[in-house]
Amino acid sequence: MNKYLRLFRFGNCLMGAIGVLIASFIAAGTDIGDHAVKLIIGCLLVICFEAGGNALNDYVDYEIDKTAHPDRPLPRGEISRGSARIYGIAGLAIAVAMSFLISLETVPLVVLCAALMFAYETLLKQRGFVGNLTIAVLTGLIFMFGGAIVGDYSKVWILALLAALVSIGREIAKDIEDMESDEGSRKTLPMAIGKRSSAALAAAFFVLGPLLSFIPLLNDTFGILYSSVVVADIIFIYCAIIVFKDAHKAEKLAKIAMFAALISFVLGVI
Repeated sequence: MNKYLRLFRFGNCLMGAIGVLIASFIAAGTDIGDHAVKLIIGCLLVICFEAGGNALNDYVDYEIDKTAHPDRPLPRGEISRGSARIYGIAGLAIAVAMSFLISLETVPLVVLCAALMFAYETLLKQRGFVGNLTIAVLTGLIFMFGGAIVGDYSKVWILALLAALVSIGREIAKDIEDMESDEGSRKTLPMAIGKRSSAALAAAFFVLGPLLSFIPLLNDTFGILYSSVVVADIIFIYCAIIVFKDAHKAEKLAKIAMFAALISFVLGVI
């Protein structure tokens, strides 16, 4: 694969853009076509944002990646570390500039996301649970951004909150899985309080997601097809059970559950 596509993790960038499209559709429903131009700009914005964040990540993790990810462009010498820093800052700056083309309402949101991403990569990543919270907030804000594009948060806020909570569980599970490789470079939550206590906290966040998912059912926010969210809920609860024995499996299944929840939100709008 092209060295720049690998640096920017283009597949992840596209997933972010798809997340924004889904959130905008949930917020606007069949009227989404009325916001076509803003949606195109929004998707390009997210691609630039995530590309910048990934480039900045490789700049900061250069020494770690020599061992952990030797196949990445920087350790292989395909792209210089200084260039990665420039691409990272430029990606975030371009995203902020593009937000002015959508609406003034989106500008503070994108500025906040850019500040959080920069802070995470340069400072908070090494701070354990604070870093987990930052990534979770950024995950939730993707869906809030989708709502901001069409000017309606009434249906996406619950999705954003659900995504943020289960993301905390996923991030903790990943830290449990990576305890050995993180030793000496980061002070993660499992290092501070132990694997079992961390697994218990991850399980709590995996359960909070399903609890929140029932709110739209109670207030009739979505149509009857939204009830399919119970499939995602079952997977999340299973993640809460197995995270004590297999953090890797729990983390991977939580991603599948999040995708299933997204489908349920979309079905609820149809």
